[in-house]
Amino acid sequence: MADKYKWNFKKYFRSSAYGWNGTAKASKRMREAVSEIKKVAKKDSALAGEGTVELCSRLYPALMYIDSSSGALGTALNRTMDALTPILISAEWDMNTRGKWLEKLFDAIQDEGWGIFDDLRDRWGEICVYPGLANLWADELIPFVRNCWQSEGWHFFAGSDMCLSCLLFTERYKEIEELLSLRKNTFWPYNKYQAMALAKQGKQEEALAYAENMKLDDRSGNSNYSINNFCESLLIDMDRTEEAYQKYGLVFPSRGTYKNIYRSICRKYPDIDKKKILLDCIEKTPESGKWFAAAKDAGFYDIAIECAKSSSSDPFTLLRASRDFADKNFKFALVVGVTGIIRMMTGDFYDKITVFQIISAYEQVKNMAEEKDKLNDFRYLLVRDIENKHCRADLRNAIVKKLKQDK
Repeated sequence: MADKYKWNFKKYFRSSAYGWNGTAKASKRMREAVSEIKKVAKKDSALAGEGTVELCSRLYPALMYIDSSSGALGTALNRTMDALTPILISAEWDMNTRGKWLEKLFDAIQDEGWGIFDDLRDRWGEICVYPGLANLWADELIPFVRNCWQSEGWHFFAGSDMCLSCLLFTERYKEIEELLSLRKNTFWPYNKYQAMALAKQGKQEEALAYAENMKLDDRSGNSNYSINNFCESLLIDMDRTEEAYQKYGLVFPSRGTYKNIYRSICRKYPDIDKKKILLDCIEKTPESGKWFAAAKDAGFYDIAIECAKSSSSDPFTLLRASRDFADKNFKFALVVGVTGIIRMMTGDFYDKITVFQIISAYEQVKNMAEEKDKLNDFRYLLVRDIENKHCRADLRNAIVKKLKQDK
């Protein structure tokens, strides 16, 4: 079937197709490829599954020379895999056909060097769909895992977590424990399968204790967030929502925007008041200004204004919000706009604020106030804050001069 269908994305994912600065172009092509596969999936899930494997087998060879240091490429790849994994699982293949396509996918996983397919490896048992196929994969991989973990020195086998995933999917819990006992050190990406096995057997308390002990064994702390997520999800599944929230709900990831973090917590805890969650988040962190966008988008404008006044708020974010809310909520827009101007004059930034930038900010907020016939309110707030704040002299002088000129 795959030979009869001409996938448009193939021509954009040839080996070494993208150079050092190819992130933007590659990200665009990945979005297009996902759209193409999703469109096919609406009519033919099996063909869409084939397209998913075809794309996966081309990703690393095509992208391997791109500079990935900014993280933008990684984000694009993660979004691509998040979109394609459900299509792969739902592909309507019989067991033999699925087995053949997974062989090709396995080769792609073994050959890539970035961790693009980490989620696929974690969910390999689920991707097998058929318990019989998962058993075959487990039996094939176990000898390699044993050899790797019993060898002297440090060795890595990309199929280790795939094997454990298949054992978990087929409820071969004892074998998970036996394999893990071969390792000299604990490692949460592998040991999590034992915690999951305990939970699936109805031993939730043992699973929680096991996971918490993993944090004690991991001196680097690199797995703490993942362990916390596991414990949190388990407690929520046990209807111990309040305990989950108090223990793990306000433990934030090291990456991601504060706005997305807040939204994620709200999704996990729909029964907890959103304003309480926001206030708890702000209390947990020393930089309340970082929560401005979350408060603004949630409609808690009083909290957003308090966040805006924090020394950690970004003046350019405040000025954008002022512009966007000029018609929707002028009072909020005016206060936030003036606060943005003051932050530019009082803050210490990596890129020094210029007189041109402060005048541009002044003109933006002044023009907005003028349109609403609230120029006096703008002048009052700005003069009051200039007098009460320690401002950079050259920027303060520029604003004072503009205020005199505009009288």
